[in-house]
Amino acid sequence: MPGWRGAAGICVDGRGRVLLVLQGGPDERRAWAIPGGGAREGETLQACCIRDVREETGYTVAVRRELGVKTSSPAEPGHRFELHIFEVEPVGGAAALQDPGGLIHAVGWFRPGQLRTLDFAFPEDRDVILRLLGAAP
Repeated sequence: MPGWRGAAGICVDGRGRVLLVLQGGPDERRAWAIPGGGAREGETLQACCIRDVREETGYTVAVRRELGVKTSSPAEPGHRFELHIFEVEPVGGAAALQDPGGLIHAVGWFRPGQLRTLDFAFPEDRDVILRLLGAAP
């Protein structure tokens, strides 16, 4: 069974806001997510994170540290994945829709209180972000 490996970056700016993307394919609901994607052949997970955040948001980031790994569960037979989540900080760029896959519809910065009401593509990510920010999930 082939596996998928990728990386995502939780980007927090100097004002304590988190960078998210509104994503969704043509037949999917649109929901907010941490920017990230699949690693290319020979690409490190840190480089994947930096590239995908830039591709999806327009911002250049620096990796601070790895926060954890999301993996598929045994309840998901036939599909194995591994997503490494990094804390990153913005070092340049500006918001821009430039996703080559056409799945990103908006880029936004959100305060911790706003995260509680957003529709997340992966609801478990809300708690990861809130813990990073020191806010109770």
